[in-house]
Amino acid sequence: MKNDTFIHENFLLSNKYAQELYHDHASKMPIIDYHCHLPPKEIAENKVFENITQAWIYGDHYKWRAMRTLGIQEKYITGGASDKEKFEKWAQTVPYTLRNPLYHWTQLELSRYFGIDQLLSPKTASEIYDQASLQLNTTAFSTQGILKKMNVEVVCTTEDPTDSLEYHKELATSDFKTHISTSFRPDKAIFIDHQGFIGYLRSVEEASGVAIQNYQNLKYALVKRIEYFHENGCRVSDHGLNYIPYISYNEAEVTKIFNKRIEKQNLSAEEILKYQTALLRFLSQEYHSRGWVQQFHLGALRNNNTRMLKELGPDTGWDSIADYPQAESLSRFLNSLDLEDQLTKTIIYNLNPADNEVMASMIGNFNDGSVKGKVQFGSGWWFLDQKDGMTKQLNALSNMGLVSCFIGMLTDSRSFLSFPRHEYFRRVLCNLFGQEIEQGELPNDIPWIGQIIEDISYNNAKEYFNFK
Repeated sequence: MKNDTFIHENFLLSNKYAQELYHDHASKMPIIDYHCHLPPKEIAENKVFENITQAWIYGDHYKWRAMRTLGIQEKYITGGASDKEKFEKWAQTVPYTLRNPLYHWTQLELSRYFGIDQLLSPKTASEIYDQASLQLNTTAFSTQGILKKMNVEVVCTTEDPTDSLEYHKELATSDFKTHISTSFRPDKAIFIDHQGFIGYLRSVEEASGVAIQNYQNLKYALVKRIEYFHENGCRVSDHGLNYIPYISYNEAEVTKIFNKRIEKQNLSAEEILKYQTALLRFLSQEYHSRGWVQQFHLGALRNNNTRMLKELGPDTGWDSIADYPQAESLSRFLNSLDLEDQLTKTIIYNLNPADNEVMASMIGNFNDGSVKGKVQFGSGWWFLDQKDGMTKQLNALSNMGLVSCFIGMLTDSRSFLSFPRHEYFRRVLCNLFGQEIEQGELPNDIPWIGQIIEDISYNNAKEYFNFK
């Protein structure tokens, strides 16, 4: 195909220093994708996609939001239109995504996976669909083939405590070189106020073999599942919360609160917070005892559109940035664990850019010298995993802490075609340093700064997680 794209070898690299840092240091580093939502079943079965729509558009609510904004009907997004028709509607949308990260990602992904350097538009849609789909129908582009092609060393997926981990077990005994790990995400056990809470407890009972009749039973059941995950290689937890809850409580109070919920009585806001604080602290103590890393994704306002939630369900593109107060309860929660020397390695991801400096300064309160970068300000995620969001996160972390200790990027994606986001991040990172070298704000010491770039791109995460 004709090369008419702007994605060239020095894309986003504005000077010779940035280019040298990227090409000689960042680009060669393997990928550790320590948080994503890839389906382990598809990795274990080495799935081959029938066409690019299945690999690229299914489940991608970033693209869905853009298509809806342009006025594309839902049948071409999540509905019954054919895969070819859905791709054509996405191709119609792409030229209108200028200045949205989707525009950059689209062209990067077409280039890096398929060698397609032509801009996607209605004019090129049919040809690109056929060429990409033809390549996807080969073993080189199976799920395992894609991970190998993109030099992915580690993938850490995200599973509920009730998950059997059958596919992780299968992969652990296979000859596939990429290490596929899991993270433990017990949010449904924490959200006591959610409608499905009692039904979820039955699922935990079945998975753990523990009858859950009271709060102590629940804690025991979750410990059993933590032990099961640990035995199967898990060393990471993850929590998707509006904010970190913290309110004073005692065990007797929490036991009564749990009993009230089991009896289907209404709980007050204070009772909900007491339960959530107690259970989250308990889980964090369990993570600490096993040397796990805990992750907190904070600041999303989910499921805003009730009508579409009822029609399509969660995680379909109806979420946004929230403005919850974060600092005080987060400080009290982390401090309560640190007081007992039970604060494990912790990553805090922030979705509201107004809170970047809050988070970047907060982590310094609990970096106690025991571990390099023990408490991390995580990379820009969701709405912030784009050039401006990444730059603001890097600047806040640089100003308030040590960006040299940062563990770098992750995809947080459901798509096997998202790994160029690591390249995107690395280019942004190198350009940031390169510009400051050119401006005389950093020394022209490429060997040393190149080492820092390699550490942020790969080495720090390798050391921090210590995946086996």
